[in-house]
Amino acid sequence: MFEKVLIANRGESALRIHRACREMGIQTVAVHSTADSDAMHVRLADESVCIGPPSPRESYLNIPAILTAAAITGADAIHPGIGFMAENATFAEMVEEHGFVFIGPTPQHIRIMGDKITAKRTVKELGLPTVPGSDGVVATLEAAKPLAARIGYPVLIKASAGGGGKGMKVASSAKDLAEAYTLARNEARAAFGNDEVYLEKYLAHPRHIEVQILGDTHGHAIHLGERDCSIQRRHQKVIEEAPSPGLNDAERAQIGKLAASVVQRLGYRGVGTLEFLYENGRFYFIEMNTRLQIEHTITEMVTGLDLVRAQIRVAAGLPLGIKQSDVLPSGHAIECRINAENPETFIPSPGLVTDFHAPGGLGVRVDSALYSGYRVPPYYDSMIAKLIVHGKTRNECLLRLRRSLEEFVIGGIETTLPLHRRLVAQPDFIDGRYDIHWLEGFLDPLS
Repeated sequence: MFEKVLIANRGESALRIHRACREMGIQTVAVHSTADSDAMHVRLADESVCIGPPSPRESYLNIPAILTAAAITGADAIHPGIGFMAENATFAEMVEEHGFVFIGPTPQHIRIMGDKITAKRTVKELGLPTVPGSDGVVATLEAAKPLAARIGYPVLIKASAGGGGKGMKVASSAKDLAEAYTLARNEARAAFGNDEVYLEKYLAHPRHIEVQILGDTHGHAIHLGERDCSIQRRHQKVIEEAPSPGLNDAERAQIGKLAASVVQRLGYRGVGTLEFLYENGRFYFIEMNTRLQIEHTITEMVTGLDLVRAQIRVAAGLPLGIKQSDVLPSGHAIECRINAENPETFIPSPGLVTDFHAPGGLGVRVDSALYSGYRVPPYYDSMIAKLIVHGKTRNECLLRLRRSLEEFVIGGIETTLPLHRRLVAQPDFIDGRYDIHWLEGFLDPLS
C-alpha cells in the first residue's frame, strides 16, 4: 500500500480524497494555487506545495509543477481527483513515466473513452446499444445534410472531444442545421482546441441513467447500481438520485450486468461510469467517464462502499475483495449540488463566507470545503457543497432532504440553495416524473 499520495485537485474533491487516505493510514500532499492557500484541504494535508498562480492553466493544469511537487515530497502515487487532470491521458502517462502510480485507469482507456466517437465504436463492438447517428466525424456541412435527413430530425451536433454540454447544439429541422453545425464546431474549437463533431438522433424525453462500475487488474469487474442524473441545466447535473425512480428491477439488473460485462472485457481498472440515455424502455450509451464522479456519493450511501478507498486499493494492485453478489444496495439516496451562484440568473457569486452551518442527523452527509471566514475564489467551478441524504425509502429520503435544505446556511454569498428548496417541493420531482429537459422547462416555461 502507498505511504504518501499527492492529491492533484482542490476543494471538496481534494478533501474527499484526503479523508479516504487518512482513514487508510496514508499521508497526503496537497497542491494548491496562490488563491487556495487557505483552503481546507491545504490546512488538513500532511504537506502542501504551492504550484502556481490562480489561473488553472498555470497551477492545477500545470503538469511539470504537479510532478515536481510529487518528487520533492516523496509521494508514491498521484490521485487526480474530479476534473482538471482526471481524464487527461497524457498526464496519466507522464505520472507513470516519472515513477509514480496514477490512481485511475490506464492512459489507453482514458484516451479511448475521451474521444466520444471512438468510445461509441468500442462499446458498440462489445454489445452496448448506442444512439443512432453518424459512424464518425462529420467534417463538412454538406456531409451533415444527408446524414441528418437519414437519422431524422431533430438531430444533435456534438463535439467529439466534448464534455459538460460544450460543443453541443440541436437542429430541429433542415433549415436549422447550418447554424447549429457552425455553432457547435466554433464552441468545440474554443473549449477543447478541437472542432470535430458528429451527429446523433435527438431524443425527445429521455432520462439520463449512469451505471457505476469498478474493475481491478486481476480480471474482476462489478457494477454498483445505477444513478438517475436527469435533473440538468444546460447539460450540467443539478440533482442526482440512486436508484432511479424511472427503472424497474429487471431493467436495472439488465443494464448493470451489461455494463459490468463490457468493462471486464475491456480490462478496465479503477472506478468509472457508463452513461446512457433511457427512453421507452431502451438504453442508449452516450459516454464513459474514466474517473470518480461528483455524484459517486449517492452510490456510496446506498451500497455502503467507499469508492475512493476502492480506487486506491486497485491502483496499489490489490483485488477488489468483493463479488457482484456482495453488492446489496439498500434504501434511497439523493444529492443536491450547491453552487455559489444567484439562484435565478445563475451568475457566479464568489466572495467571503460569513456564516456556514451544515445540516446533520441520521442519513445526512455534506461534502464541502467551506468554513466561516473562507473566501470563495472567482477562478474555478462554482460548486461549493454537496448535500447527500439517505433514507430507507424514497419518500423518507425526500422528507429528510427537505428538512436538511431548510437547515443549510451559507451566508455572505449567493447560492443555489433556494432553487433546491423549490425543486424538492415540485410534484413532478416528488413523483419522479422528469427527464433531462424537465428542469429547463421548469426554469423557463416558454422554452
